[in-house]
Amino acid sequence: MAVKIRLKRMGKIRSPHYRIVVMDSRSKRDGRAIEEIGIYHPKNDPSVIRVDSERAQYWLGVGAQPTETVIALFKASGDWQKFSGDKSPSGIKPQPEPVDKVARFNAALAEADDEPATGAISTKKKKAAEAEVETEAVEAVADEA
Repeated sequence: MAVKIRLKRMGKIRSPHYRIVVMDSRSKRDGRAIEEIGIYHPKNDPSVIRVDSERAQYWLGVGAQPTETVIALFKASGDWQKFSGDKSPSGIKPQPEPVDKVARFNAALAEADDEPATGAISTKKKKAAEAEVETEAVEAVADEA
């Protein structure tokens, strides 16, 4: 029996999610899988690649043929380097902690209240400065009299 490791599409039209599955090569494209060994969510930021490394190594060891896309995912997760004995580092970099969008928005608002970094003065602050200069001038004239 020839075995392939391929992606099985799940999800909606503009929200694809994939399962990394082991299938008999004679089965239909969307047919029944022998085993699910991972997931891939390309639309997330950063994209999610989760592979059961132990099972992937087993299936590669018994001769399962991965598709080109699955090889790329295995290279990113480091499983292909384990299988081939390659000493090059895996393509996955540590993923940063997800940023809270509300906190980022509030920080941007707080920064907008301050003067811009370019040295330009907002119209609100310009009017306040002009009003202050006028009051100083009126006070100076009043002091002279």
